[in-house]
Amino acid sequence: MKILVLNCGSSSIKYQLFDMTSGVVLAKGIVEKIGLKGSFLKNERFDGNKVKLEGEILDHQTGIEYLLGLMTSEKRGVIKDLNEIDAIGHRLVHGGELFKGSCYLDDVTIKGVEDCSDLAPLHNPANLKGIYAMKTLLPNVPQVGVFDTSFHQTMPDYSFMYALPYSLYKKYGIRRYGFHGTSHSYVSKRACEILNLEYDKQKIITCHLGNGASIAAIKDGKSLDTSMGLTPVEGLIMGTRSGDVDAGALTLIMEKEEIDFSSLNTLLNKHSGMLGISGISSDMREVESAAEEGDKRAILALKMYEYRIKKYIGAYAAAMGGVDLLIFTGGIGENASEIRENVCRDLEYMGLEFDKQINNGVRSKELVISKKGSRVTVMIVPTNEEFVIATETREIAEHHIVK
Repeated sequence: MKILVLNCGSSSIKYQLFDMTSGVVLAKGIVEKIGLKGSFLKNERFDGNKVKLEGEILDHQTGIEYLLGLMTSEKRGVIKDLNEIDAIGHRLVHGGELFKGSCYLDDVTIKGVEDCSDLAPLHNPANLKGIYAMKTLLPNVPQVGVFDTSFHQTMPDYSFMYALPYSLYKKYGIRRYGFHGTSHSYVSKRACEILNLEYDKQKIITCHLGNGASIAAIKDGKSLDTSMGLTPVEGLIMGTRSGDVDAGALTLIMEKEEIDFSSLNTLLNKHSGMLGISGISSDMREVESAAEEGDKRAILALKMYEYRIKKYIGAYAAAMGGVDLLIFTGGIGENASEIRENVCRDLEYMGLEFDKQINNGVRSKELVISKKGSRVTVMIVPTNEEFVIATETREIAEHHIVK
């Protein structure tokens, strides 16, 4: 069974084509700068063959036509014809309270995704573009939506509610939803597989640290709490997002700077976080490099970043009555050994004995980085959200495939 996984952004399409029988990723790549000058497609085949194609890509449908054409091309292709694609899985950011899990995408469920767009105006409309395109290009191939929010639908009301008038929750669904659900789900289950632990009997804290970042508290196999909220702005400090901030500070900024809600939204999402504090970059590698050279704001940004993660770990350990597993994943979590070390420093009171020697320099490798005998096991587990999407797509699509 071959499944195409699509992750559509406002001007990009990330994709992977899985052969689920062999477990091989036949092709993967990205279409970038859709609708802009200099648009291109980068593709990597299972055998390492790489190609970059430049051209005018006006919209998502054109971009998908490009990548499908490449997959079936005689020289660069990996399939003989499009009939070999059995199903399409889409990463969908926000499912609100309507979607408790992944779903088959028909007219009714697509309308539901559209209705959730108010909750994720920067993400859901972009995700939908891929769905619309595939309905046109491959109308008989089943499509499945896998939501970032669905894993966190097990959070209890006392965890997901804001202390705002209850009427706002009833009218508009104003509550905490959480994101990165496929990543938190995958790495927590994978860690338990590696350690031969019963998933539904563990207290797990997962740290997905990338340009976007979130932490989840997973107790007995279910998400109890997570740091992102109604939108991906809440919680940890991120590349360009502010994370937690006093709402009163926002109204003061609007008043003093004489800006509207749109400008405030841009400030919080595009000009804050590591970029806003350091004044250097949203790229952690560049901030770390500047800190090594003694840049005070870069040093401050890193201290703030690590402190916020540590604070959430402590809070979630308290919420679960302890912790058995602490997992690092995402581009920063998997690769930044110094950040992992600094986050785990002074957590000995929790029974966490960190192994600096094993941790040092490790990048994107499944590995235990705590000492033998540590009451809390610390691990690096590279995430694989696309594989989760492909797996869930297969399970749902099998009932809708017509051959």
